[in-house]
Amino acid sequence: MLNTRVLTRSPRSSHSTRAAGILGALIAASVALSACSGSEDTAAPGSSTSIPADATFNAADVTFAQSMIPHHEQAVEMADLVADRSTDPDVQDLAARIQAAQEPEIDTLNGWLNSWGADSADSADSEISGMDHSDMGGMMSEEDMSSLEDASGVQFDRLWLQMMLEHHTGAVGMAQTEIDDGEDPEAIALAEQIKSSQGTEITEMEQLLQSLATQ
Repeated sequence: MLNTRVLTRSPRSSHSTRAAGILGALIAASVALSACSGSEDTAAPGSSTSIPADATFNAADVTFAQSMIPHHEQAVEMADLVADRSTDPDVQDLAARIQAAQEPEIDTLNGWLNSWGADSADSADSEISGMDHSDMGGMMSEEDMSSLEDASGVQFDRLWLQMMLEHHTGAVGMAQTEIDDGEDPEAIALAEQIKSSQGTEITEMEQLLQSLATQ
């Protein structure tokens, strides 16, 4: 007669199995939560800002604002030099328009950085080498600015137009990057406005340089 043994799981063994299953589930849940947490925040380049996953802006928007502020500030500084040095009413008019357009945009950009909880442009500068920003698209070096300050008359007009043309070209490139990579609708709209208005002014400056070539 065949002797059949029935194996039964001891209460101790069953308890251990259940405990192992619960522990495995807890570990899996912890890993999942950790992964979700890691995807919520994205640090903007050059900034300690953490960007929530549900934010209406991204790192490109922050970089655009932080970079365009000093870019605009230098354009305003260059425009300030015109009144005392230029002899051309068209150059004087253009400088006044640049100043009138870009000063409010600086305020807008600073307001966005504040509302986003992002580092100000000045704070971001402290983490970037080359404090004169000469490595940024179209930015003038300290030597360039000194040369401009020392010029006057037609010489100043030519130099100012050449530098501002280069400056605007850099700004248009920065604006295009924001249009391509940004997420905030208002920031993208400003970038489109900068690209359009400064593109028009580039054409105007090229024409003014041609008219000054014979002087």
